[in-house]
Amino acid sequence: MTIALVTGATQGLGLALVEGLAHRLNPTDTVYLTGRDVEKITAAVESLPGGGAQVRGELLDVADPGAAAKVAAQIHDRHGGIDVVFGNAVMRVGPDDDPREFIDDYTEVNNFGTTRLLKAFAPLLNDNGRLIVVASSLGTLHHLAPVLHGHFTNPSSLDELDAQVARWRDAVRDGRTKAGAWPGFVNIPSKIGQVAAVRVLASERRESDLAKGVLIASACPGMINTPTSALWWDVSTAPTPAQAATALLDLALSPLEPEQYGELVRHGEVVPFS
Repeated sequence: MTIALVTGATQGLGLALVEGLAHRLNPTDTVYLTGRDVEKITAAVESLPGGGAQVRGELLDVADPGAAAKVAAQIHDRHGGIDVVFGNAVMRVGPDDDPREFIDDYTEVNNFGTTRLLKAFAPLLNDNGRLIVVASSLGTLHHLAPVLHGHFTNPSSLDELDAQVARWRDAVRDGRTKAGAWPGFVNIPSKIGQVAAVRVLASERRESDLAKGVLIASACPGMINTPTSALWWDVSTAPTPAQAATALLDLALSPLEPEQYGELVRHGEVVPFS
């Protein structure tokens, strides 16, 4: 029996990942479709075609400091462990939004939500389990001024990394990043923080995870044709969420490739962090 969970799964890529997992898994398996709105969760579950694994809705707001741990405890009580976790929850913003106004909520979901998910679900991974954070190839250090690299390479724990992200968040909120080396596009430091979080956790668990066939990684789905992406770029020829989900599903359900452990993976290939 396989147990899987996807965060941010009521629309877009998250919903496509749930549908893809349900299609590829068996009727005795369970896929948890999670989000922060009960009505949207229910509607998303009902929108999926039948067949394959059972899809079960579950409330999980990653911005709630205790939510990931609570759901992880429930999964443990029901199933004893978990096999596949996709961290896909993201707060979407537009080009006209003021970072100083949204940065608190943005980091709470995208960054601190990621570290909470990693802390809560990594201990539950069964042998041959997969824990994958959906990130971006923007989450690499060559998009960042060298003077800032240490913020994401020096931390040796998730708590230390959270502290660095909090300092950047505070600088954005106070307008101090405009005069410094930080990029104006907040998606870059945020995505780098997500990839760095995976790397920190992987460095702690590498030996034991590889011995058990476990993969912890971040993944870039590439450009996707969604209404949110269309606010920033021309995505008219980009893959649909279902098409973009294919490579992520392959990563989660294929045999372990040790060179991918702890790394950012795009279409099966490792994207160097630095």
